[in-house]
Amino acid sequence: MAFKIYTKTGDKGQTALFGGTKVLKNHIRVETYGTVDELNAYIGLLRDLIDTPQYKAVLKDIQDLLFSIGATLATESPKKMIISNIKLSDVQFLENQIDTMETTLEPLKNFILSGGHQTVSFCNVARTVCRRAERMVVALNAIHAVEPLTLIYLNRLSDYLFVLGRKVAKDLNVEEIIWNARI
Repeated sequence: MAFKIYTKTGDKGQTALFGGTKVLKNHIRVETYGTVDELNAYIGLLRDLIDTPQYKAVLKDIQDLLFSIGATLATESPKKMIISNIKLSDVQFLENQIDTMETTLEPLKNFILSGGHQTVSFCNVARTVCRRAERMVVALNAIHAVEPLTLIYLNRLSDYLFVLGRKVAKDLNVEEIIWNARI
């Protein structure tokens, strides 16, 4: 059975959550899973820009998990909850990836600015969207309980994206741009 892309039900500013509850499209839950979807789109862009097969595979796994997270965030009723399948091992996997990349990087001694190469910049765009997604999940969690590992995963994912940007810069032989504070 094929699904039509248009439903003709959202034309008046409402959408349905999983389970059927209708809410406005600017509802905190919609804003939250929409931000996770935006993050997923940027991760896809990174996957297209990066040539290293290992990083492409990791980014694809991240996209799969983010899609599950978005589906869970789009489910209002705990009885109808779609399990996001986030496990502590997913967080540990990101930590291991960060640790592995950092073994080849100079220790961070200064703040660095985004830039130097388009791929590095998109790593940082994805990182900032990830931070926004994390803030949205915190706001949603203040109203409706969210799986605690969702917050931990998004926090660690933003760290991963930062380090990935540094690693990509190194792999591309791009000099990091040091922030010079005005005095």
